[in-house]
Amino acid sequence: MSRRFGRRTSAPDELAPAAESVAPKPHSRSQGWRRLFVGNRVIWVMATVAIVALVAGLGLGQLIVSPGQAAADADAPAAGLITVPIENRTLANDVTMRGDATYADSVEVSIETGELAGPPIVTGQVPEVAAIFDTASIALEVTGRPVIVLPGDLPVYRTLRVGVSGPDVLQLKQGLSVAGIDAGALDSDVFDAQTASAVTALYAKVGYPAPTGGSEVASAVSGAEAGVSSAQASVDSANNALATAQGAASNVDVVEQGNLVRSAERALASARADGTPNEIADAAEAVTLAVARRVQALAPRDSSAETAAVTAAKAELTRAGETLSDARDGALAYLPAGEVLYLPGLPRRVDEISVKRGSSITGPVMRVSGATLVISGSATASDAALLEVGAPAILALPDGDQGATITSILPAEPASGAATSSAPASDRFTVLFAPDALTDEQIQAVQGSNVRVRIPVSSTEGEVLAVPLAALTAGPGGESRVEFDPGEGAETVLVEVTTGLAAEGFVEITAVDGSLAVGDLVVVGR
Repeated sequence: MSRRFGRRTSAPDELAPAAESVAPKPHSRSQGWRRLFVGNRVIWVMATVAIVALVAGLGLGQLIVSPGQAAADADAPAAGLITVPIENRTLANDVTMRGDATYADSVEVSIETGELAGPPIVTGQVPEVAAIFDTASIALEVTGRPVIVLPGDLPVYRTLRVGVSGPDVLQLKQGLSVAGIDAGALDSDVFDAQTASAVTALYAKVGYPAPTGGSEVASAVSGAEAGVSSAQASVDSANNALATAQGAASNVDVVEQGNLVRSAERALASARADGTPNEIADAAEAVTLAVARRVQALAPRDSSAETAAVTAAKAELTRAGETLSDARDGALAYLPAGEVLYLPGLPRRVDEISVKRGSSITGPVMRVSGATLVISGSATASDAALLEVGAPAILALPDGDQGATITSILPAEPASGAATSSAPASDRFTVLFAPDALTDEQIQAVQGSNVRVRIPVSSTEGEVLAVPLAALTAGPGGESRVEFDPGEGAETVLVEVTTGLAAEGFVEITAVDGSLAVGDLVVVGR
């Protein structure tokens, strides 16, 4: 027994600590909740924020109302009048357009060189850009000869000299007249000696010798003059011969023939007194013979040969005179085709130079345009109908408004390639304006730009009563009315008015009964 129960009693005690360390210690409920909160802190914070946001959103949703909801919940405003006061203002109607500022009529200039014997070399007088050409200006010098500028539209196509006629001669005469040179009758298209003299004066004006025929022509004139002298001598000799042939008998012949007749008559008288019949017959026949001889001796001679000689001599003199006239005409000044340049609308401004001194002319030598700056605008047919040549206009320049004048109103040319028909090619018009005097700085600033142009076409004389066009209504008889609002809740009154100029959305009015004044309210809507 002692052995079975004789185990050491300390064994359980030794095992107790081990058992004690393995078994879990009991925890309280508060410690569990604490561990739940501490271990999931981030989740709990996020959940809290979400709950707060949800609650706030629900609260704000009850307070905020959308504009649409607010408009739907609002009551409609009470109907009322829309009124404006009558104004005192100046009314004016304007036509407004845009215009290009350019020098008009820009054209290329060519010079006729076909008659030159050698190459057409530019030898001087080369103008600079912006130079101005006027009547009798020198456009260029070619092979030492001037190219003189004259006004005209017809291009050069031949040399002009004494004896030729045509429209180009008429143009030359008119151009010389503009230059202050008398060229003879301006309605005659014949180049005569007076025209040649005027050409000589033109060359003297520009400082060059006038072109003539030279030594060959001088020799021809001398030869023709000698021919005229010889022909005149022949005429004089023939006339003398004719005068001799047609001359009357001399006094000696007359006396001699008279004596012979009277002697025969005395012999007849003596025979009749003392002679026989035969002697009387012989004496009578002697008288008849003496009378016949006297008639023959005193009769005019046949001068047909001398007359023919005179006619031939005079014909030769006429031919010699014509030859001399032609030679002298050939010695007069003429105008070579290559020494004149006709330009319309002088003065002209040089825009571009294509040649220089020493170069050979192979094409256009320069480009010129009108010397005056013009503004070219485009207007519709309805606007153009309101405009007239000479009317004032206002240009909006960079440094302020500038006055101008309408110089031309012409139908716009059809676009290139447009079909032609009897109907107008376009319903637009080209309007040209001439600015008032511009400074060089203004010209440089505006040239080539596009400017605003305003043309007043009608206006009131000073300030007038004016209301918006919306204030006008029509009465049963077509009369114009405005609705006057006395204010302070009083009823409106329809007032008949006469209307004047309408512009800028307003219309001039005058109350028929004179009851309206500046500041009175009129109805323009409800």
